[in-house]
Amino acid sequence: MMDKGQKAVLGDKRLSSEPMESSDGVQEPCIWSSPEGGKDEAELGKQIFCNRSLNMRNIIAVGFDMDYTLAQYKPETFEKLAYEGTIEKLVSNLGYPEELLGWTFNWKYMVRGLVVDKKRGNILKMDRHKYVKVAYHGFRELTKEEKVGSYGNTLIRDAFDEPDYALIDTLFSLAEAYLFAQLVDFMDNNPGRVPAKVDYARMYKDVRSAVDMCHRDGTLKQMVAKDPIKYINEDKSIVPLLKMLRDSRRATFLVTNSLWDYTNIVMNFLCESRTLDACNFDWLQYFDVVITGSAKPGFFHEESNANLFEVEPESGKLINTDNGTPMAQVGNTSPSITLKKQIECCRVFQGGTVRHLHKLLSIESSSQVLYVGDHIYGDILRSKKILGWRTMLVVPELETEVKLLWELRDSRKALQLMRSDRDHIEDQIHRLRWSLDFEDLNADQKQEKSALVEDLELQRNQVRIKHQQTQRECHQNFHKVWGQLMKTGYQNSRFAHQVERFACLYTSQVSNLSLYSPNKYYRPGEDFMPHEFNILPM
Repeated sequence: MMDKGQKAVLGDKRLSSEPMESSDGVQEPCIWSSPEGGKDEAELGKQIFCNRSLNMRNIIAVGFDMDYTLAQYKPETFEKLAYEGTIEKLVSNLGYPEELLGWTFNWKYMVRGLVVDKKRGNILKMDRHKYVKVAYHGFRELTKEEKVGSYGNTLIRDAFDEPDYALIDTLFSLAEAYLFAQLVDFMDNNPGRVPAKVDYARMYKDVRSAVDMCHRDGTLKQMVAKDPIKYINEDKSIVPLLKMLRDSRRATFLVTNSLWDYTNIVMNFLCESRTLDACNFDWLQYFDVVITGSAKPGFFHEESNANLFEVEPESGKLINTDNGTPMAQVGNTSPSITLKKQIECCRVFQGGTVRHLHKLLSIESSSQVLYVGDHIYGDILRSKKILGWRTMLVVPELETEVKLLWELRDSRKALQLMRSDRDHIEDQIHRLRWSLDFEDLNADQKQEKSALVEDLELQRNQVRIKHQQTQRECHQNFHKVWGQLMKTGYQNSRFAHQVERFACLYTSQVSNLSLYSPNKYYRPGEDFMPHEFNILPM
């Protein structure tokens, strides 16, 4: 922790946390340390950002998604695995040419928050008002005229929603978006090489079908299960976080779309045991209820009639909660039926709805639940909009993005000054032209003002060129193609707008919760917010 009085400023707002108690019992402010002071810069990227006030004292249950929330997958290995599996299905099941098998995957190219235009074969980044700011056809950037021609000439604004568009709002979708861009380029440059009657929209549908095949046949999860450390980041803060929540007398639960066998392997890996022993259930002690195969987002609909089955951990058998006959779990061929007493600390289920979960945890009010997930649509939007749960979104990209916001603070100030100079010059030119058009001036005055307009126009062009060069450099620091995650020009990106609307809290890692008091009162405006910074004009 930093010395008293030392402060760090990012933009114009101080980076502060809640008070901490000193040795003499006096409450002192805990201030984030400054990189310039030689402290740990990583703290900047581990903050929890607040959109809506949330008093943790009112929360009686904290729930988690697993994939890309508790378990952070390594894109360079996991996404590559998904990419290669998808190509194999396209070739072997859907008739695409074998040369696709030689393609390679650039896991750094795509980012979240993009929109796929299925009909035109374009990938878009837009602002909060749904204006397209960056657009690529395959890997070719569209000109300004092409963007306006496709997305700016309609009488009624396009909603950019299904079925003509697809949202890339989860890290699971990056590989398929990259593959779609490759296929668009391939089809454009190789007429007749893709299956007959396949257009861009059908091609995207085929990619999605191939991805679904990989998930259905267990291709991805079998590989991860064999070598978790190759595909999942280790995080030794997960167990302390769960212990902290349970010690604070809160219920904890896990709701994941993954089935029990895979969930058990991943959670074993995360919770320090680092074992592949499928019969090791030590991690269950950190939860009150675990629901696998939840089929989110349908799980959040109270009117859903999905059945709830209890899982017998050792055998993987599903027990009908209406006292029916035990049945084997999907993917488990012939396990022995060993119906031992369920582990006392936690009960494991499959399926069901949020109604079942509330009953299991004796939750009376939805506002007493905090749910942590990575998927805006599947985890955050539905749980917030339909149930009124409090929500926290995990955005791993934030850790790097926030550090860059700090490192580029001087460039941001320079951009603001250049933009201000440009606006000031534009205003002077406008006033002079107005004077030339509407005031009664003699010949000498007109000549003098006309010359001044020419000089100012030259200055404006010089400032504009310098401004464009500087903003391009800033743009490429975040991402060479798509720029800052939370911004599109001076506007919030569509992704940032969704984060602001549906996430009460957002942060880079779920374990960042362990850095704060379990009874903290989160309030908006206490810290800087990544989506509020106009650092990257484009």
